[in-house]
Amino acid sequence: MSRQLLETDQKALEINLNNSIYGTFAEIGAGQEVARHFFQVGAAAGTIAKTMSAYDKIDSDKIYGLEKSGRYVCEPRLYKMLDHEYVLMSDRLKQNRPDTRFFVFANSVAAVNYTRTIKGNGWMGVRFQLDPSSEPNDFVLHVKMKDKDNTLQQQAIGILGVNMIYACYKYYKEPETMLQSLIDGLHGRVEVDMVRLTGPDFTELDNRLLALYLIRNKICKVTMFGKDKAPIHGSEFLYKTNPLLVRGSFRPITHVNWDMIQSGTEQFRDDIENPEKLIQLAEITLENLNRATELDEIDEADFIERADLLAELNQTVVLTQLEDQTELIRYLRDFKVEHVGIVVGVRDLINIVHQKYETAKSRNHLETFGKLFKRNASFYVYPAFQEGSSDIMNSDNMPVPDEINFLLKYLKDVRQIVDIQNYNKEILHIFS
Repeated sequence: MSRQLLETDQKALEINLNNSIYGTFAEIGAGQEVARHFFQVGAAAGTIAKTMSAYDKIDSDKIYGLEKSGRYVCEPRLYKMLDHEYVLMSDRLKQNRPDTRFFVFANSVAAVNYTRTIKGNGWMGVRFQLDPSSEPNDFVLHVKMKDKDNTLQQQAIGILGVNMIYACYKYYKEPETMLQSLIDGLHGRVEVDMVRLTGPDFTELDNRLLALYLIRNKICKVTMFGKDKAPIHGSEFLYKTNPLLVRGSFRPITHVNWDMIQSGTEQFRDDIENPEKLIQLAEITLENLNRATELDEIDEADFIERADLLAELNQTVVLTQLEDQTELIRYLRDFKVEHVGIVVGVRDLINIVHQKYETAKSRNHLETFGKLFKRNASFYVYPAFQEGSSDIMNSDNMPVPDEINFLLKYLKDVRQIVDIQNYNKEILHIFS
């Protein structure tokens, strides 16, 4: 869908001048920047029923209730805000405005603080009607702010909020265009790494495609969806866990893929202090999706079929546009994970080691490898047959440059490289 790129104030004014759209703004944590745009462009009386900011935690709890987690910047808090404000508005105004399409915009955001201990992130959502007589839909997202200044982050939240509301009413027939429009005026300033679009007008939409659209349009580098096929965010389930990651194309999932997952999980569970906190993650990269077709585009049906297979195996899927797993480890560390396990085939490990070796030729080997082999990360190596032979190749006998043999020995001694033991030798001949 081709679209005209509009400035933020143009979008806000267009909404204000549409007399059928009317709503409430509830903003916590980064000022009231979204509502401000609608006020300052004029004709706000046509759009704004109420604005508020329950900034005090006690006051917020009195209005929206307590959170079991004790956190305020979280997904459940956002839904409580949407629930509360939408019921209030509908009860108070529906009778007097029967032809109005109501909406509630809400956010709970933690902008960067003075000491820089908070990087800046938040939850934002719009509950909106497309028809006055219909039940509302929900458009919910998680955002990471990249600006280093508090004022700039507040400004970015204001722009993103206007983009969200405009997209709900302007681009609802084209979900990918909705997501593309989110970063209008914000390129490089925010990363939207989870989106969910649900409601009576989106019953035919598979939200896993939204995850694909985020990655394909470079709106984020990492996003996830769960065993129930719904988008999820790491902050809601990865905090202080032990994630085990298996990267693959999963096209299809072979016996070897499944043995890698099972044997890797078994060994990782024995190595960690809190095995009850183990979380399995299956990673598909954008590169692997692109390989599925000779055309320069991703086959969405192929993607959904892979995702369905992983769901049947109770796997949480991580979709990334990362070539180097260093970045993914760094992403997971933001959730204060205890230990990260990464299951790799021995041939993949050879490629990783050689790539790092080439990168480090003009630098320090320890520095280059140290960025990948973090203190709380271990690679679990699944073996393979030696080429043209029935001999087993693992991390002990894989070919590596002599100059880094000492480094690999050290990584094995501290169990940052671990050979998987209980694998099924009878299936090693299988390739996807």
